[in-house]
Amino acid sequence: MVTAIRALGGATVDAVAELGRFAAFAASLARSIVTPPPRVGRLVDEVFKLGVLSLLIICLCGAAVGAVLGLQGYNTLVRFGAADSLGAVVGLSLIRELAPVLTALLTTGRAGSATTAEIGTMAVTEQLDGLRMMSVDPLHYIVAPKALAMLLVMPLLSALFTVFGIFGGYLVGVRLMGLDPGRYMSSLQDAVDFRDDILGSLLKALVFGLLVGLISTYRGMTTAPTSAGVAAATTSTVVTASVSILLVDYVITALWGV
Repeated sequence: MVTAIRALGGATVDAVAELGRFAAFAASLARSIVTPPPRVGRLVDEVFKLGVLSLLIICLCGAAVGAVLGLQGYNTLVRFGAADSLGAVVGLSLIRELAPVLTALLTTGRAGSATTAEIGTMAVTEQLDGLRMMSVDPLHYIVAPKALAMLLVMPLLSALFTVFGIFGGYLVGVRLMGLDPGRYMSSLQDAVDFRDDILGSLLKALVFGLLVGLISTYRGMTTAPTSAGVAAATTSTVVTASVSILLVDYVITALWGV
């Protein structure tokens, strides 16, 4: 019993210490972002790598999810004579919940893991130490543009996911199931509120982008200097960010009803 309590206490202390290191890293990163000179060129490059190169998977998955929502929603609503509300069901499901969450999870798997692997590899090959030898802060030159780019691209990718999802639902509901296109769009327009739904969705995506950016860069900077350490850090990024996204999503929904 004493051994178990000691192990639990040690694990708790380690967890609190890790949270403290993460908070200190986040504070240092925020200070680096506002410290001149601005790394505009680096930021544009990272927006391209994290955002533009993720467009294909986001668009395909958005259309597929919207098509599934349209098919399942139509088959369910038609039982109650409410098939005309398909546009509202698809739109609200995507805007309020599915688009920001699935976009964050997909971006974590594609861009977040790549960010961790890139920074971790630079740490293992001593490239970060080389920058320090040249009086260049790696946090300002390497890490800050990556984290800021993730923060910027996540709401844009989420909005794109929503658009393609609504389009996928339209194709299934209107073209495949024969629903009137005017009723589909009018139900969507009547149900969606800009302030409560669209802005709330963008808020979620912004928070998720902040989470993924911080976790992926932190894991990269704290990678053990071995190839196994890079692999472990990459896996840890995907797992930790995915769980954090789901937990924070619940907290935001419970507190603000978004």
